[in-house]
Amino acid sequence: MTKRYAIVGTGHRAGMYVDALNGAHRDHGDLVALCDPNPVRMRHHGEHLAHYHPDELARLLDEQRPDRIIVTSPDATHDRYICAALDHGIDAVTEKPMTTDAEKLHRIAESARRSTAGLTVTFNYRYSPRNSLVKRLLLDGAVGRVTSVHFEWLLDTAHGADYFRRWHRDKAMSGGLLVHKSTHHFDLVNWWLADVPQTVYASGGLRFYGERNAAGRGMPPRPALGRDLPADDSFRLDLSADPRLRQLYLEAEAEDGYHRDADVFAAGISIEDSLSLAVTYEGGATMAYSLTAFAPREGYRVAFNGTEGRLELDVGERSWVRPAGVVDPTGGPPGNESHERLVLQRHWERAAEIPIPHGAGAHGGGDAILLRDVFEGASDDPLGRAAGLRDGANSVLVGIAGNVSLAQGRAVAISEL
Repeated sequence: MTKRYAIVGTGHRAGMYVDALNGAHRDHGDLVALCDPNPVRMRHHGEHLAHYHPDELARLLDEQRPDRIIVTSPDATHDRYICAALDHGIDAVTEKPMTTDAEKLHRIAESARRSTAGLTVTFNYRYSPRNSLVKRLLLDGAVGRVTSVHFEWLLDTAHGADYFRRWHRDKAMSGGLLVHKSTHHFDLVNWWLADVPQTVYASGGLRFYGERNAAGRGMPPRPALGRDLPADDSFRLDLSADPRLRQLYLEAEAEDGYHRDADVFAAGISIEDSLSLAVTYEGGATMAYSLTAFAPREGYRVAFNGTEGRLELDVGERSWVRPAGVVDPTGGPPGNESHERLVLQRHWERAAEIPIPHGAGAHGGGDAILLRDVFEGASDDPLGRAAGLRDGANSVLVGIAGNVSLAQGRAVAISEL
């Protein structure tokens, strides 16, 4: 049966769902309405669709009668739309993070308790073949009982810097990188271990980006917007050069005053760019986690120590970021060298590299499988990749507890939240 869909929030992330409903999954869903405070962005995604301001959400639900709402708005607003849908008996599909603080999380949980509708949280990293293979190996007992996890995530000065240009730079909107970005990573570990986080201790701060750090390194004063930087500045962002960014943001500025290209060294940043966590789990395992948002390369490394051996996954997503003005004579994109390597070493055995399967599309084909689950229904999956309220809560609670720990300088029990 074809379902009726509405999408709330029409920034860049909405495009994946719009494309799916207009393409591979058009037989499973009809996109009937968009909801966003900016009419320019709504027109970009669908001129012919019904358009509503967020203040008109109740009217959207009554007039369009969608079967499902997809939430891709700024993180701090997710609870408003999820709760409205659930309270109307309408299924909600939300981007991660599910929400940004404990109060909003409780609101969502209460709406879900009352509602007959369902809630899906789209953790696409679970569907990446390499991450799914790790889950399979752990399920099969490849390293015995996992006792500790070591997890390092590197965001480079292309991807990482972008969080310090956008609304994500405001912790009140995004919850900081521990909530907005690391929620993905915490969910992976929760899912890999099939366990629940118990306590969190966090340290970190703003060490590279921001006005104060720029001044401390002797950088001269800079304009507030990236478009006004000189062409040879590697942190310059020219929205006009990218058709999608131009249409979604530059041409939409007059409607709401939102600037997508704040300079990463301008004032107003309230999130951290360097973070470390120690997490304990109810089953007894521990995790040491770190995130760096200004690394020279992009990727992650995760290792599992167990009672019968060790499993290591090393992923390089971009090997370097080419500085502004430097042209690759081969014509290739910047830092296009990537790699992934999965190594299992059991006690008293030599290390063995495990082949990783690959699929077509983003995240090694993982996004396509996720979208299939979203629009066609989750299959009988032995890995349990489809995620809902409990998964969304357990992942975001690590980030929320981390933020409390940063503010208070102490270990925080999840039960406090």
